[in-house]
Amino acid sequence: MGSQNLLDKMEKKLSRYAISNITLYLIICYAFGYAIELINPLFLNYLTLEPAKILQGQIWRLITWVIVPPSSSNLFFVLIMLYFYYSVGRSLEHVWGTYKLNVYLFSGIIFTIIGAFLLWAITSLMGYGGMVGFGYFFSTYYINMSLFLAYAFTFPDMYVMLFFILPIKVRALGIIYIILMVVSIIQGGLVTGIVIISSLLNFAIFFLLYRRSFRRSTKQIKRQMEYKANVHRAESTKIAKHKCAVCGRTSDTNPELQFRFCSKCNGNYEYCEDHLFTHEHVK
Repeated sequence: MGSQNLLDKMEKKLSRYAISNITLYLIICYAFGYAIELINPLFLNYLTLEPAKILQGQIWRLITWVIVPPSSSNLFFVLIMLYFYYSVGRSLEHVWGTYKLNVYLFSGIIFTIIGAFLLWAITSLMGYGGMVGFGYFFSTYYINMSLFLAYAFTFPDMYVMLFFILPIKVRALGIIYIILMVVSIIQGGLVTGIVIISSLLNFAIFFLLYRRSFRRSTKQIKRQMEYKANVHRAESTKIAKHKCAVCGRTSDTNPELQFRFCSKCNGNYEYCEDHLFTHEHVK
């Protein structure tokens, strides 16, 4: 609870710096990476997360590895995947808030970088020379996976269409993915284990702290979304108490102005103090 309270306190101070719609920027990075892969795939070798290269001065790799996309040769699948993860991120931001989603994604990126350097250090000590060339293991695939697991944990009763045909609860998909990850760790050895664990560590930590406060039933989500929609609708259709028939200024936009009805106009026409005596009377 102490860590949760600390994060809540930090949110009050740092929430204004959070990036709104951050998932869209990640999707743009992925799309840019796929474009590079299509045009010049060898160029991606200069963008991967390679600690040995970073320590030699190629510090841009600390950021550009996010551009390196998961392998895929099917353009249709890529477009569906990008749209799916965008909608997942928007749903999480809607329920969690912009700040917490930022913390979740950036912590996943930081843990992945730490995992890459840990793997480099271990392989160096084992005599493999830092195992240069494993940068492709640390791609956006597991960032996407952590995003989906967050969605499955937050919206366990929501349904997705598996293969566009079979409706299945995201809770079930989340459990299946976790099982597959555990099997991959057991079968893949040291490299796979560090890659998966470091990339999904944000999921484990974040939901250890917020497992109760972020879990939502389908009915709760629907009520919350309807409430926010009603508030937005009420704000967008809100009518000011006073509005000038000439300039359009209102008592809300210009509370310093005085507004009066004109007794000589035919109808209920109201004017601000600047136009009360200068307007043409409506007959």
